[in-house]
Amino acid sequence: MTRKKKIYKKKGKVIRDLTRKIFRVLNEDASRGYSYKEIADKYDINDTHGKNQIIKKLGELTTNNKIVQIEKGKFKINEDRKYHIGTVDLTSNGNGYFMSEDFEDDIFIPSVNLNKALQDDIVRVYVYNKRKTEKLEADVVEIIERAKQEFVGTLQMSKNFGFVIPDNSKMYADIFISRGKINGAQDGDKVLAKITDWPDNSKNPFGKIVESLGKPGDHDTEIHSILLEYGLPYEFPKEVEEEAKNLPIEITAEEIAKRRDMRNDLTFTIDPKDAKDFDDALSFTVLENGNYEIGIHIADVSHYVQPKTILDDEAYDRATSVYLVDRVVPMLPEMLSNGVCSLRPNEEKLTFSAIFEIDDKAVIKNQWFGRTVTYSDKRFAYEEAQAIIENKNNIVPEEVSLTGEAYEVDEAIVTAILKLDELAKKMRSKRMKSGAISFDKVEVKFNLDENANPIGVFFKEAKDANKLIEEFMLLANKKVAEFIGKGKGNKPTNKTYIYRVHDEPDIEKLASLQNIISKFGYKLDTQTRQSTSESLNKLLKDVHGKGESNLVETLAIRSMSKAAYTTQNIGHYGLAFEYYSHFTSPIRRYPDVMTHRLLQHYLDGGNSPKVELYEEKCKHSSKMEELAAKAERESIKYMQVKYMQDHKDQVFDGVVSGVTEWGIYVEILTNKCEGMVRIRDIKDDYYIFDEKQYAVVGQVTQAIIQLGDPVKVKVKHTDLERKHLDFDLIEH
Repeated sequence: MTRKKKIYKKKGKVIRDLTRKIFRVLNEDASRGYSYKEIADKYDINDTHGKNQIIKKLGELTTNNKIVQIEKGKFKINEDRKYHIGTVDLTSNGNGYFMSEDFEDDIFIPSVNLNKALQDDIVRVYVYNKRKTEKLEADVVEIIERAKQEFVGTLQMSKNFGFVIPDNSKMYADIFISRGKINGAQDGDKVLAKITDWPDNSKNPFGKIVESLGKPGDHDTEIHSILLEYGLPYEFPKEVEEEAKNLPIEITAEEIAKRRDMRNDLTFTIDPKDAKDFDDALSFTVLENGNYEIGIHIADVSHYVQPKTILDDEAYDRATSVYLVDRVVPMLPEMLSNGVCSLRPNEEKLTFSAIFEIDDKAVIKNQWFGRTVTYSDKRFAYEEAQAIIENKNNIVPEEVSLTGEAYEVDEAIVTAILKLDELAKKMRSKRMKSGAISFDKVEVKFNLDENANPIGVFFKEAKDANKLIEEFMLLANKKVAEFIGKGKGNKPTNKTYIYRVHDEPDIEKLASLQNIISKFGYKLDTQTRQSTSESLNKLLKDVHGKGESNLVETLAIRSMSKAAYTTQNIGHYGLAFEYYSHFTSPIRRYPDVMTHRLLQHYLDGGNSPKVELYEEKCKHSSKMEELAAKAERESIKYMQVKYMQDHKDQVFDGVVSGVTEWGIYVEILTNKCEGMVRIRDIKDDYYIFDEKQYAVVGQVTQAIIQLGDPVKVKVKHTDLERKHLDFDLIEH
């Protein structure tokens, strides 16, 4: 006798993401209760099976105290439970962390709890203790606001649809593109895709192609991809260019009459050799009493860029110029940034100035702020000014000359540069004694051929000429901030202003830094603010020029708080200034334009405007600055990988710059390029990650490869699209 097969009646569909759907409804009005029928109606669920799933899930959530039943059949969020709002930080392995002011530490979000949250999304989460470990974990129950919806990636086409594979490793889901939304893109193109929908029952978001950028690996394609990945533009809208072209640029007699005329004062600029926009100039006059009148003259961008114009809106949206390896993406159209506003030699310019009477001990005797008209007598590259400082004569040799030929400099300018250098060194010395931190980190630069291919790497280090300009720019920024922020008796005025602030370093990050640098024989003294800054400066001085310098300097910078723009002044820890603003670069920074406008407003006797609007603008400017910095770092990584493609047969000396469970990072000493040696590729033993030692340890030999160790590596693989280098370990 055969057994009868059991017949199962097919049920309706399982409702995907039901918990999230319920929370979404309950969050619409957290003060009232909702019935299962109301929840069903919200999602057009009208079959009995679907409604039973909702009833069952409501029961589960009530049992777990995630929601409460306030009356028969009416449910609301349990406000006694740990629901928090914050942002998501994803890892490249698909998990994430929840960041909120409610917690000192970030809280782990396993991938199954992300509920379609993406990098930097603002979310509401439920926080709970994991049963076995008692560690806190988070479950995303609502996405309040998406951080971004456009992603750069490579289009892979099938017959009737395609997927965009995102470049960003933190974007864990490929974007589905239907045939009708390809927008002319071809299979294999690098594209910008926008997410248009993410159905609850779909693993992948749905999207459309906004723009095809070209083929992966093409130089312009990759540079544009970097900009678009961070939401940064690479060209100006036509209407913005038109408005810039139509600006009245003539300097009239009427305008000069409104300003302090300084066209006869000895004035010059000192900038990088390849600079095209000159924000600032210095003037120098010896007074009858033996003191010096030194003017810091800044391009008067606010004269040309007026509020409530298309030009101003665009400048605000961009908030900053972006400096990539092979190009500058300016905040203002070139006609302004390189032309009208730029303090070019032998041209009259409208400027906003901070003018100081300074004695031989670098003590400020008098100060004046206001609008001026100036005339730059000479343009110097840093190298030319440095040659004058080092040789103390008026001959600039051909090897550093802008023209490529040696030339004589007017004696008055030589005298000015040498005296300004002398005063700058005194001001710097005072600043260091006050507790300023000296971060003179070496910059990686590339020699490029006519096609923007890297043919060499060199390091740029700040010398006396750079520090001369830096000190006088710091002086102007500081004194302008004090002029607005400090009243009689040094009490805060509470006037609305734009401050550049830098909070004290995090104690835990300093402790972590101490653990790492102790392996190199260095130590920090964090008992007081003064001892912290002094020992940090000693560390940076001691490590300078050594193999581990870039690693230690980078870790020291990471232990610092981030500088930011705000109307709430807390001072600048790194500079040891109680008041500090950004006043000196309005061609490339929007906050400087705002400081100019506010300064003139107060000089004209205006009342303090509402702080809320300016605080919002400060937050936007800080955010755009951070995105620009990320894009700049990405362009350097891209160029490093491109450079290393042509050096695959070469063995390099390096230093272990990072250690993880999947491999060690190695920085090459001669060019600062960083790549990974995967643990599975180290063949002389089986290595396991030791978090406490910042090392990997061989299980048979007990060999240790740890942070800071010298090694030899060879390029194994280069990935331009991912901007990633893989190394083979040759010797350790």
